[in-house]
Amino acid sequence: MAYQPDRIDLKILEELQANSRLTIVELAKRVSLTKTPCSERVKQLEKAGIIRGYHAELDLVAMGSDHITFVQVLLTSTTDADLAEFNSRIQKIPEVFGCHMVAGNFDYLLKVHTKDIYHFRSVLGNKISNLPGVQQTHSFVVMESVKDGLDVPVVGP
Repeated sequence: MAYQPDRIDLKILEELQANSRLTIVELAKRVSLTKTPCSERVKQLEKAGIIRGYHAELDLVAMGSDHITFVQVLLTSTTDADLAEFNSRIQKIPEVFGCHMVAGNFDYLLKVHTKDIYHFRSVLGNKISNLPGVQQTHSFVVMESVKDGLDVPVVGP
């Protein structure tokens, strides 16, 4: 049976999402535990795969990759082999920050970060559109990001 986090685990997850660089001592204080039980809970969350890693939050404006475009991709075929090939190849395009297979009128929704519209046009024309099986794409340029991030909501059972 899968590990089921309790309310203390959920609080630990909230705190780590807000600041993954907290020391165990500070984390324990924030979740009202002592150091050892807090450390054991973090290790259990890691072992269970609930915490998959720790990441730095990057400033895309400072990096020059703040032009965001969502791209709908329709494939010519959705056999297991064709989907696997697309999945493998799309992961090699560094400008694609997110790739989601969806149900609906298209097969994938991509989140693409580039430095500007000219860079995006190159990525779309030379990388995404040239992937095997891509029949059609539709692009939507982001004008303003109201809420964005890797954090997922921490919700209880």
